[in-house]
Amino acid sequence: MKNKIISVSTAILLCLPVFSQKGNLFIIGGGHKSKSLMQQLVATAQLNSNDYIAFLPMATEEPDTSYAYIKEDFANVCNNKVVNFNFTKNDANRKAWLDSVQHAKLIYLGGGDQSRFMNIVLHTPIQTAIQTAYKNGSTVAGTSAGAAMMTHYMITGNQLLGDTTYESTFPKLWANNLEITEGLSLIDSAIIDMHFVARSRYNRLFTAIAKYPTLPCIGIDEGTAIIVHDNTAKVAGASQVMFFSQPQNLRITKEGFIKFDDLKMSIYTEGDSFKLK
Repeated sequence: MKNKIISVSTAILLCLPVFSQKGNLFIIGGGHKSKSLMQQLVATAQLNSNDYIAFLPMATEEPDTSYAYIKEDFANVCNNKVVNFNFTKNDANRKAWLDSVQHAKLIYLGGGDQSRFMNIVLHTPIQTAIQTAYKNGSTVAGTSAGAAMMTHYMITGNQLLGDTTYESTFPKLWANNLEITEGLSLIDSAIIDMHFVARSRYNRLFTAIAKYPTLPCIGIDEGTAIIVHDNTAKVAGASQVMFFSQPQNLRITKEGFIKFDDLKMSIYTEGDSFKLK
């Protein structure tokens, strides 16, 4: 079973989009964003006085409220203009907005429901504009749902087996219980979960690593971020980041329960750095 799972995952990885990254990712695990964390975000993006921030609120059903909050967060740390681009499926080809997103020094993805965002953005010029900005040196930041959607393999939070009512954590460690869909593909070498320690989401990532054992899984807690450049992630913020990889002797029982003998696990705090792969 282990060899079969690894070979399938490896084959899928070979099909992922590959491009050279020149920009940064600032991936926040949700919750309160301190002034210090926002200052680190602005510093990472290296904003000049005439640079603007492109805000994409499509994950939420309350985009105007989300926009008001993020403007306040940025107003506490910089004077740069925050511009709201609330795309819908009907205006995914809106050239003026796409050009503005592509040329923004900092793109910020709001929280909410990552599936809602990707249903609008996936395989559209909006996704291309975000990817192009990143390749050209921009910083792409996101919180909560905006963190999950950074990856190619995106956690939706939905369970596929048994009682599929949404819960913040998973009550069972069952194989194939986690819904994974396609995200923005800014990271193809890891899976990310958010609100991690605060909501005890260990079972979600253990289920993810059983599904894709060749991919490390990263849990980012609230008020905390990883700053990614190339293959290196640096931790910023108030809490912790957990890193899981390399499950040993992975197998699935006839009842569908996940089993493995060992797992590499690391816990990081502000200032620590680690490799994504």
